Amino acid sequence: MIKGKKLQAPGQHVFLTGFSAIILGLLAGAVLMALIGRNPFSGYLYLFRGGLMNIKRIGDTMATATMLILVGLSVGFSFKTGLFNIGGAGQMLMGGLAATFVAHRMNLPRPLLLVMIIFFGLLAGAVWGIIPGFLKARFNVHEVVATIMMNWIAYWVVYYIVPAHLKGPSLETESMSIPAGNSLRMEWLSRLFNGSYINLGIFIAIAAVLIIKFILDRTTLGFELKTVGSNRFCAEYAGIKVNRDIIISMMISGGLAGLAGMAYYTGYSLNVQIGVMPSQGFDGIAVALLGASTPLGILLSGLFFGLLQAGKGFMNAMTKVPPEIADTIIAIIIYFTATSSLFLRFFVRWSKRRENVRQEKAMAASRKEDV
Repeated sequence: MIKGKKLQAPGQHVFLTGFSAIILGLLAGAVLMALIGRNPFSGYLYLFRGGLMNIKRIGDTMATATMLILVGLSVGFSFKTGLFNIGGAGQMLMGGLAATFVAHRMNLPRPLLLVMIIFFGLLAGAVWGIIPGFLKARFNVHEVVATIMMNWIAYWVVYYIVPAHLKGPSLETESMSIPAGNSLRMEWLSRLFNGSYINLGIFIAIAAVLIIKFILDRTTLGFELKTVGSNRFCAEYAGIKVNRDIIISMMISGGLAGLAGMAYYTGYSLNVQIGVMPSQGFDGIAVALLGASTPLGILLSGLFFGLLQAGKGFMNAMTKVPPEIADTIIAIIIYFTATSSLFLRFFVRWSKRRENVRQEKAMAASRKEDV
C-alpha cells in the first residue's frame, strides 16, 4: 500500500501513457513501412527532417500545428466538462467564414482590422457551439448528434454564401483570395522564418492555451465546469447551475474552434473552399486525447501532430513511403491513447510494486540497525 499516494492518474503517469502511445504508434508505423518494402529508419528520418530540417520548415510545422492546438483545446475543454464536442469542423467553417467576410468587407486600419477578424471568428464559433449546448441543457439532446448536424448545416451555409457573396474571379468553388495586408500573415514573421507561411495564429494559439489553463485551474467558473464534468448530479446537489454551465462550456469550446477556423482561412489558406470540411476539426480529437485534455499537453501533442502532417510530404518525396503512413501512425496513436487505461493500470501497479520493495528494504535496514 502506498501511503499518501494518489490512486488516480498523477501527472507523471499521464505523461508516460501519452509517451507510450507515441512509441507504440511509431513502432506500428515502422512495421507497416517494412511490410511495403521500405526502410523504416529512412522513412522516419525524412519524416522528421521534413518538419525540422531548417528554419522555414520549423515555421511551416508551427503554422500547421496552430489549428490543431486550437481545435484540440476546444475538444479538450469540452472533455473536461463532461461533453464531447465533435462539431469542431462546423465551428471552424463558421469562424473562418465570418473572419473571411470581415477581411474582405471591412475597410479599417490593419491593427483594428485584425482585432475584428479575430473577434468575429471567435464569435461565430461560439454561436455555433451555443446551439448544441442549449439543446443539451434544455432538451437533453446528446451533444454528439447535435454537433454532427451543426457540421452539415455549416457545410451548406458555406456552400451557398461563398458563391453568392465571396466568389473569386475565376473559380466558382472557392472564395476570392484575401490580400496579404488583410490576413494574419506578417512580413517580418515570414522573413524571420525564411519565407514560411507561419502567421499570427501561432501567438493566438499560445495565448489560448494560457487563458484556458487559467480558467480551468484558477477560476470559480473552471472549478464549476470541472465539477459538472466529474459528476453532474453532485454538482447540481452542491448548488451549481448545471444547465448554464453546459451552455457556457459549449460556447467556449465552439469559440476556440472558431479561432482555429479564423487562423486557417485568414492565415493559412487565405480563401474558403466550398464542399470541403476542414479535417483539423476531427484531428483535434486525437490532439486532445494524446494531450490528456490538459492545455499544456494539448500544446505539445498539437506540435507533434503538426510535425507529422508537415513532414509526410517530404518523406513521400524522398523515400516513396506513402504519406498515408503518417495518417495511419496518427490513427494508431489515437487507438493506443484511447486504450490508455491499460497503460495507466500497468504504471500504477509498477509504481506500487516499486514502492513496496523500497519500503521492505528500508524496514530490513532498520531491523539490522536495531540488532
